[in-house]
Amino acid sequence: MAYEFAAITGATSGIGAAFAKALPPATSLLLTGRDGAKLALAKTALAHPGRRIETVTADLASEAGRRAFIAAAAELPIDLLINNAGLGRFGRVVDIPSEKEREIVEVNVVTVAVLTRALLPRMLERARSKGRRAGLIIVASTASFQPTPYLATYGATKAFDLFYAEALAGELRGAPIDVLALCPGGTATAFFARAGHHGSQRFFASPERVAREGLKALGRKRLHVVGLLNRLGAFLAQRSPRGAVVRVGALLLRRRFGGSGGR
Repeated sequence: MAYEFAAITGATSGIGAAFAKALPPATSLLLTGRDGAKLALAKTALAHPGRRIETVTADLASEAGRRAFIAAAAELPIDLLINNAGLGRFGRVVDIPSEKEREIVEVNVVTVAVLTRALLPRMLERARSKGRRAGLIIVASTASFQPTPYLATYGATKAFDLFYAEALAGELRGAPIDVLALCPGGTATAFFARAGHHGSQRFFASPERVAREGLKALGRKRLHVVGLLNRLGAFLAQRSPRGAVVRVGALLLRRRFGGSGGR
């Protein structure tokens, strides 16, 4: 499916940048991120004759940042929205600064809901008038399938993203739009270092693979988990006793991220 204009959040690095590169040159772009310098570099790198690229430097954890992105999108024929921006923090909830916890929820939950609600009506109207289909990708995570001790708030917000995308797909059945919940596992991006994890990423998927599989799955599936082992893990997590899943998760992550406190 070819799209006219894609809006991508968290577009300056990782999966967001990979999505921007994976889209065909015929697709124009609205890119947003916190770093204006990186956005300018991305705009130059992605330039192609006939392609329009707009950028919005914005902190999507803030209402002002969300309003700036929505205002920019309102002036453009957006027919693909990729809600990719995401934050996380490893550790016990009681040890993480409260402002960081709030920021995770603002970006992973509030931003996804607010931007989707703001852009969706025009996307549907445009698709109907042109006899085409629009697209919506919400980047969730394999952490969305089970409670994740020492990554508690991130996992809970990604569960919201997963259920929100699946519910939207149900509501919009028959409408000219494809909705996908994309669930990567460990991906070789800066996310883990920012979240406090500095271990090896040797066996992580590349962001290019995640973006490529997400675009391929859009219009074919409502949910896509990247990687066979991740699909197996999600299957087992959903079908195992919840208490056992929490205990195993806590055991695996406590030494690395949780310190000696807690049970």
